Amino acid sequence: MTKYLISFPSSAMEVPADELPAVADAAHAVVQEAKDAGVWVFGGGIDESVPPVLVDGDGAVTEGTYPPTAQLEGGYTVLELPSREAALGWAAKLAVACRCAQEVRAFQHDPAS
Repeated sequence: MTKYLISFPSSAMEVPADELPAVADAAHAVVQEAKDAGVWVFGGGIDESVPPVLVDGDGAVTEGTYPPTAQLEGGYTVLELPSREAALGWAAKLAVACRCAQEVRAFQHDPAS
């Protein structure tokens, strides 16, 4: 089975503040459905209040990110699924729950993971 990353940037989620609890409830319901189906690996939102850092091979820590990933934020879900079609189906459920489009990417197969 392949692991899929289903994600969205924070800017895609344009939901009025008073509707956020309903979005959270809907998203939690999809998470529980994925857990019940045995496909859940991991999920969560990036804590945007904690600044990112780069850690070099010598252990040196530098504030910031790789330049192309400066906007890495939002919500992420990793599911282990039998097909791309299944991933697209779960992405559609998350899109409805979160009220925004979801990006789907497949992880490369690694027998050690």
